[in-house]
Amino acid sequence: MTADSRPARTTLLGQNQYGKAETRVVRVVREGRTHRIKDLNVSVALSGEMDEVHYSGSNASVLPTDTTKNTVFAFAREHGIESAEAFGIHLARHFVTSQQQIHRARIRIEEYAWQRIGGTGHSFARSGQETRTTEVGYDGERFQVVSGLKDLVVLNSTDSEFWGYAKDKYTTLKEAYDRILATEVTARWRFSWTGEGDAAGADGGQPPAWEESYEQARGHLLAAFADTYSLSLQQTLFAMGTRIIENHPGIDEVRLSLPNKHHFLVDLEPFGLKNDNEVYHAADRPYGLIEGTVLREGADARIPVTG
Repeated sequence: MTADSRPARTTLLGQNQYGKAETRVVRVVREGRTHRIKDLNVSVALSGEMDEVHYSGSNASVLPTDTTKNTVFAFAREHGIESAEAFGIHLARHFVTSQQQIHRARIRIEEYAWQRIGGTGHSFARSGQETRTTEVGYDGERFQVVSGLKDLVVLNSTDSEFWGYAKDKYTTLKEAYDRILATEVTARWRFSWTGEGDAAGADGGQPPAWEESYEQARGHLLAAFADTYSLSLQQTLFAMGTRIIENHPGIDEVRLSLPNKHHFLVDLEPFGLKNDNEVYHAADRPYGLIEGTVLREGADARIPVTG
């Protein structure tokens, strides 16, 4: 069937992308008997001139997803993994600049931490309760790097209240003037660095020190959570995002998702016992979910609300 003889379309293709999801790559750096490990879960999404493969099934513009997987492994050897961010930048630049039909690349990375055990230098145990995250986007001109973490569980056993809220006929929650505040932090922060002018940052400013910036941002999140006398989880969220931005000039936006891990006082009166904020029931669901973005003044919100 020729193009002229095809029936007129009644539908049009919208946004689309493809790639290989969740390629697990472990890179071992051997320095004699002392080794270092980088353990990543890498997902690649590519988009560009992909209309024809959807309309006719022609694969002429499709770089196989198997190739993207192989590229992840090859780049781990060729370039090493200095940081998740630097590795994502290498991959995103490669896919956009090596394939004319690919206009945009998005690289999402989860990093799992390992800690040495024993005295061998090559024995490890998984460490850190949270998972480090990175998302790198590249459109051929500029990068967007969003780093972050998820599954970081924190708790304050006091210095938290919740009262004075709106009430209606369905409200049964009692006001609390001394409560446990606990949450499982998902945080993402966007760097102002875009690499414009030169992919290595010569004209767009030097790239941040990715490893150092992660530890700093994580530390600011924890410090703000611990230091804030909280009247609401929303107030704590804003304090956490503000602490990062005020202490890191290279970060313009912080997006936080904080589920409220509720702890309810157990009624011990039926047993003749007094419960003076000592015994709680930790409920896993349903839970309140507090989400929000904190921006540097003058910055635009670019981190997606979902996804």
